[in-house]
Amino acid sequence: MSGHSKWATIKRQKGKTDAARANVFTKIGRELAVAVKAGGPDPNNNPRLRDVISKARAANMPNDNITRSIKKASGEEGNVVYDAITYEGYGSGGVAVIVETLTDNKNRTAAAVRHIFDKCGGSLGTTNCVSYMFDQKGVITVERKAGEDEEEVMMLALDLGADDFDSSDAEYYITVAPSALDTVRDGLEKAGKTVTLAEVKRIPSATVDVDEETVGKIQRMLDMFDEDDDVQEVYHNANMPDDGDDE
Repeated sequence: MSGHSKWATIKRQKGKTDAARANVFTKIGRELAVAVKAGGPDPNNNPRLRDVISKARAANMPNDNITRSIKKASGEEGNVVYDAITYEGYGSGGVAVIVETLTDNKNRTAAAVRHIFDKCGGSLGTTNCVSYMFDQKGVITVERKAGEDEEEVMMLALDLGADDFDSSDAEYYITVAPSALDTVRDGLEKAGKTVTLAEVKRIPSATVDVDEETVGKIQRMLDMFDEDDDVQEVYHNANMPDDGDDE
């Protein structure tokens, strides 16, 4: 989960190990719980929950796991409260880093985030110290169907209110204003498109080049954050090589 290039933010990471996959499921389970708490267990009446379910399916989370997480969050076992806390700081080489967490223990999470920054040559900063370097954007990925006219899909997205459009062999990548996310997503689905991701992300307004040594430290930091169950998303503005392999 990183924001080091325009589209790396919205691409799904490939080839996860079983352990890493289980870790992703834990993180998504927390997002499901928070979505249910906010808007109820019915995805038809809870756009946020619907979006998290799409995210879960894109990560190949089994339907049984999704259903169980929703039932747990809406029942007696759903009494655990997760606080959304965002940390900001600097990675090696002065790279701007934002860490978004969902936690049931603020002290544990703060200590873990600080440790990872320190361990990887960075430092935890103060609120708003780097957030101005990122723009919040709604990002939508749509499954690309064989024989589909890309220009028609692009015009549909733009007519619905999209700001930008890009594509790969397997997906279309659409950016929108956060306030337009639900409208564009719903319009695409009504037109028969398969939306695999729809959520608000932080996109760096500019990236910075880093040397090979710094790349190694930044990647180590990202891996450590990914391994922490409390960490949901990590964004940074380093221009990393081989961004196409990362989310």
